[in-house]
Amino acid sequence: MGHRKTSHALALAGLLAGVVTSALATTAAPASADGTTDRAAYDAGYRLGLEAYRYGLPLVTTDATFRAQTSVDVPDDRGFGPVNRLNPVRSFITPEDRSVVAPNLDTLYSIAWLDLREEPQVVHVPKVRDRYFVIPLMSPYTENFANLGSVEQTPPGDYAIVGPSHADARLPKHVTRVESPYDRVWIIERIYADNDDLKDQAKVHRIQDATTVTPLSRYPRPAKAATPSDPDTTAAPVRLPTGMDFYDRLGDLLAAFPPPAADAPELAELARIGIGAGRHPSTDATLDADTRAGMESAIAAGQATVLQDAMGLYGQGFAQHNGYLVTPTGSYGTDYRLRSVVTQVGLGALRPEQAMYPLALLDRTGQPLTGAKRYVVHLPADQLPPLTDTGFWSLTLYDNDGFVVANEIDRYAINDRTDLHRNADGSFDLYVQATRPSDPEQAQNWLPTPAGGFRLLWRMYGTQTTAIPGILDGTGWRVPAVLPAG
Repeated sequence: MGHRKTSHALALAGLLAGVVTSALATTAAPASADGTTDRAAYDAGYRLGLEAYRYGLPLVTTDATFRAQTSVDVPDDRGFGPVNRLNPVRSFITPEDRSVVAPNLDTLYSIAWLDLREEPQVVHVPKVRDRYFVIPLMSPYTENFANLGSVEQTPPGDYAIVGPSHADARLPKHVTRVESPYDRVWIIERIYADNDDLKDQAKVHRIQDATTVTPLSRYPRPAKAATPSDPDTTAAPVRLPTGMDFYDRLGDLLAAFPPPAADAPELAELARIGIGAGRHPSTDATLDADTRAGMESAIAAGQATVLQDAMGLYGQGFAQHNGYLVTPTGSYGTDYRLRSVVTQVGLGALRPEQAMYPLALLDRTGQPLTGAKRYVVHLPADQLPPLTDTGFWSLTLYDNDGFVVANEIDRYAINDRTDLHRNADGSFDLYVQATRPSDPEQAQNWLPTPAGGFRLLWRMYGTQTTAIPGILDGTGWRVPAVLPAG
């Protein structure tokens, strides 16, 4: 046990070495014009600047995503399109498509950005039988504040999403009110689809088409968007502001989307360096040059620092989670560090009852996953993930950039629908390696790897609520370990 703890700590240290060096290098305070530096001011700017980066990353990232995804005025095949309409994604990702990091191969998406400033928007939920689906409602702070779908046993019908600008809006009979804390809502609808069955995907396309968004003033007539005569189909890139611009943008967004009352103590701290609703530190004359220098260094180190936070969480829970990073997602309260980690590695993650996302970068002995080795994942017949009736699981393999990898059998994931060979006791073993196993039964359960490093991501959709606490604290069901073969 001691050896395992030491080895995975060393492996984590190795993975972090470049990141930490990059992040810490920026803390060296530059000398001012007269050759002196107020180190205390610089350090305060850097420390509070990093806090602001962590705190503001979800807000700034969702805003940049909103601007990119709504920058086209006709829907495209990535779910981009105008506000207040669902823009469907009709097909699954392939190795050639590198526009989405860590895409799933289990569901088809429809994406909508709701702007509730002028009026509520009515979401129509069609009748969906015996199939997992969720219409999650996400706030600008990445809180998954409500869900419509199979886990919630949502009846088919019409649901008015009502923001604070029209909190007293009167609704037609039989329209259910869903209150949003903000006038901007992000929907990433997910509907189970068999990625090997085009007929099943066609059924999902019909569900996508039947799920609609209609302005309240036009209800119950479905909105029909006119096609522009000169459509803009060039999507703007998702780019986060850098340097002092990050803090300025955060100030604008805090004014547009007032933070919850629980954030007051954190914001009181950040106000010391000019950060707050409507404030622009770049033009704040009360900030000295050394404080500004520290703040700018913090933004330069921000991405690496959040990755460092992620690896720290991974190391802390490595043993109790059988070698995986397992965290609650979708609801964060004042855990700004966790919220920023999820924003950076899995933006738009759902609450645990909808989906859970255990991630492995190392094997159970603490060594980085690599195609130079062979691995086995053993699932006992009586220890499958605890899921609801419409729930299901998958195990997807990505390279270290988060993309699926081309291979000779076009298999990028294994799931509970895969035709697997079972052992005599009903258990099964998954073989994760670069070359096809010579044993035909093992080849049936083969998940091909690239030659270099990779990561494994479990998804468990529709988790049984009673099982969630034990999964999160490591006392209940645990994800099957990734063990070196032999």
